[in-house]
Amino acid sequence: MTADHQIAFFLRELQRGDTWRRAAAAKGLGKLGGAEHAAPLLRAAADPAPEVREGAAVGLGRLGVPAAGAQILPALMDDVDPWVRRQASLASIRLGLRDRKVVDAYGRLLSDPDYHLRINALEALRELGVPGDVPALVRLLGDPDTGVWGLARAMIFEVRKAPDVDAEVVRAAQWGADAAREHALLMLSDEHTDRLLPSLLKDLAGGPSVEVRCAVAFRLAHVKRRETRDALFAVLAAEQDAAVAVQLLFLLGRSGDERLLGPASRWLSDERAGPAAATALGAVGGKTATRLLRAQLTGPATEAGTLAAAARAYGAMGRWDAVWLLLPLLDHDTPEVYEGALRGLDDLADTGFRPWERAAVARALVARLGAGATLVGVTARVLTGLAEALPGLRALVDRTSAPLVRAAALSLLDPHNATDAGTPHDLPLFVRHLDDADWWVHQAAAEGIAHWVEEMGVLPPGEEQLRERLTALASEPFDSVREAAAEALRALDACRNN
Repeated sequence: MTADHQIAFFLRELQRGDTWRRAAAAKGLGKLGGAEHAAPLLRAAADPAPEVREGAAVGLGRLGVPAAGAQILPALMDDVDPWVRRQASLASIRLGLRDRKVVDAYGRLLSDPDYHLRINALEALRELGVPGDVPALVRLLGDPDTGVWGLARAMIFEVRKAPDVDAEVVRAAQWGADAAREHALLMLSDEHTDRLLPSLLKDLAGGPSVEVRCAVAFRLAHVKRRETRDALFAVLAAEQDAAVAVQLLFLLGRSGDERLLGPASRWLSDERAGPAAATALGAVGGKTATRLLRAQLTGPATEAGTLAAAARAYGAMGRWDAVWLLLPLLDHDTPEVYEGALRGLDDLADTGFRPWERAAVARALVARLGAGATLVGVTARVLTGLAEALPGLRALVDRTSAPLVRAAALSLLDPHNATDAGTPHDLPLFVRHLDDADWWVHQAAAEGIAHWVEEMGVLPPGEEQLRERLTALASEPFDSVREAAAEALRALDACRNN
């Protein structure tokens, strides 16, 4: 059947077929027809069956005649049937319609109960660069669908300098529904925050939802006024809701203000707010914070989240007994606590471990270098410079099946990081791992060779074969591997010339 025959068939079906045949004919006519077939599709758009009206909307989008689509698609975007509205909106987008009627129709779809249509409207209006129905757009900040409110938020940011949009965001931040108000408050400019300060302080003290109060706290924390900061501390001191307490402890915690001690100690035993309280205490420091955190680290009933936060905070404080309190936590059943203890040790490593702590830290962490793929780098950072770790690392390199752990162990054996009596014998270990299956191990091995030659000042046995292997690595696709191989070759050249 030729295209002309198919078109003739579709035209007959539009007049005489049943509902589904008429709907299919409208879609087919849009695919094969031309501008002269817009009229039958416009008539189909008035069909009493929603399936046919939907087919007509699809057909008009496929037909590619904007003038025809502009005649009926805005009306179909107000159809009682959601599928008709959806296809009409997609057809309008496909045709690139931009006139006032279409923009108004998109604006009305911003309030449509079908979230697909709200998304269609947002994407279309964003493409057109206009907000459509501004109050409806800002209300979408409180949409229950994250995709909808995320698009709305992005669009508002793009058009927020428009006076009507700016005014509506301020109105929503003051009087909007709680869900929209929360996001409007986060978008509020400092200028408007100053103007709304009295009402925001009142809301912070109580009244709106927890989410709104948290957003108010976030907004006020950026106001550089002493009285505002004092008000935040006063609210925290009297706060009864854990979620708001978490927000205030987080926002005020970095100040290190001693006014945090009372509220933080009160919230330490709360499962939700305990971690934020422990972190705040670490920022304050001093004898009281030390005593409270030490009690959490040694108490059998401490919640895992609080224990993890306390471990990290105590490590950052650098107390004399931190190593001995944190090492036992590496055996905790909860990965979160293990990570907290590890990160606390990482903070301690910044200032260096005491001579009597080094061996204990090395033993504990070499055994756990592969405990978690995301924490290999942190563990390696703690072990960097610990010569006491080198014997265990030599055994680990060939024993582990994890490429990340092999690479980390080789990097830690690099003479630039630490040396011991076994370092002169490490060269075969580096050379052997030039043939590893993983590129990051190649890199660590090549860097180790370069630094071993520099440190030892001697040419290795089998130099020519080693040069051949390094030259081959210099042509690998990864820049870091090529650079490491080139560095090793330069080290061999420098050693030969000396």
